[in-house]
Amino acid sequence: MATAYVGIGSNLGEPERQIEQALELLAAEDGIELRAVSTLRWTDPVGYRDQPRFLNGAAEVETSLGARDLLGRLFEIERHLGRERSEGPRFGPRTIDLDLLVYGDSVVDEPGLTVPHPRLAERRFALEPLAELAPELVIPGAGPVPALLAGLQ
Repeated sequence: MATAYVGIGSNLGEPERQIEQALELLAAEDGIELRAVSTLRWTDPVGYRDQPRFLNGAAEVETSLGARDLLGRLFEIERHLGRERSEGPRFGPRTIDLDLLVYGDSVVDEPGLTVPHPRLAERRFALEPLAELAPELVIPGAGPVPALLAGLQ
C-alpha cells in the first residue's frame, strides 16, 4: 500500500458539486481508500488567466495501485465527469482536474507519468492543501512542504 496525494480542482459548471462527485467516484474505486480531504479554496487561475477562479483542494488516499494505474483511474474519473483533455488552452477552464501530486516517496519521470507533479513546488494552490493534510510531508526531490510554501512568499 502507498500513500498518495491527489490535487483536485474545478472552475466550470458547479465546482463544489463536481469535486464532491469526483471524491465519491475516487472513494468507490477498488484499490483506493480515501483517507482525508483538505479544505477547498477559491484561487486565481495560473497560466491562462482569462477564465473563472478555481476551487482547489487535495485528497490523501491509501492505494494498492501502482502510480501509473492510479493516474489512469484519475483520468477515467475526469472523463466520466465530462473532462476532455484535448480541448482548449493547456491551463484553461475545466469541469474537473485530478492531478497525481505525490505517490509515496516515488520519483518517476516516464512518458505520461511524472511524480511528484512537475510543477508542484511552484503552486501555492496545491501546496497549501498538502500542508493541511500532511504538515510534515517531504516532497521527494523538492523538500518539505512548509519550506516550499515559504519559498513562494
